[in-house]
Amino acid sequence: MRKLKITELNRMTVDEFKKAKKLPLVVILDEVRSLYNVGSVFRSSDAFRVSRIYLCGITAVPPHPEIHKTALGAEDSVDWTYKKNTMDAIDELREEGYLISALEQTAESTMLDRISLDKRKKYAVVLGNEVKGIRQEVVDACDYAIEIPQYGTKHSLNVSVAAGIVLWEYARKLLTVEGNL
Repeated sequence: MRKLKITELNRMTVDEFKKAKKLPLVVILDEVRSLYNVGSVFRSSDAFRVSRIYLCGITAVPPHPEIHKTALGAEDSVDWTYKKNTMDAIDELREEGYLISALEQTAESTMLDRISLDKRKKYAVVLGNEVKGIRQEVVDACDYAIEIPQYGTKHSLNVSVAAGIVLWEYARKLLTVEGNL
């Protein structure tokens, strides 16, 4: 089998991406410390046409060489907003009608493969710090918590890996109910 060249992939330009229909999905990064993780979340958000990323607290913002190294330009295509306080991002999105989920292990978490999404609603997913996860006050402000099923000895995934999994599942379910973008 022949591997495709980049020129054969027919990807849209940044301008085309900016004008294209997006998933009704926003990512909120709560105190993510690694610039490489931030860049990777940008890249996954581009791949699944996420509407926006909120970078909160200590989370770094573009332009930055370390973000660019993993984002590969997705920091230019995906819209983003910086908020000093994650709660301000949640309040803003809630006013806009978003349902807010925490990707966190809680007593009431729903396993990611069991969530159901309503095509008439908009969603935001909060991802947390690499060591401490999402701060409790932020979890408390969310409408629900989701968890990625895991079957090994570790209890967590790298935040950028977790983002990719969650964005894929939301995109898969939203595209199933909405059709192609």
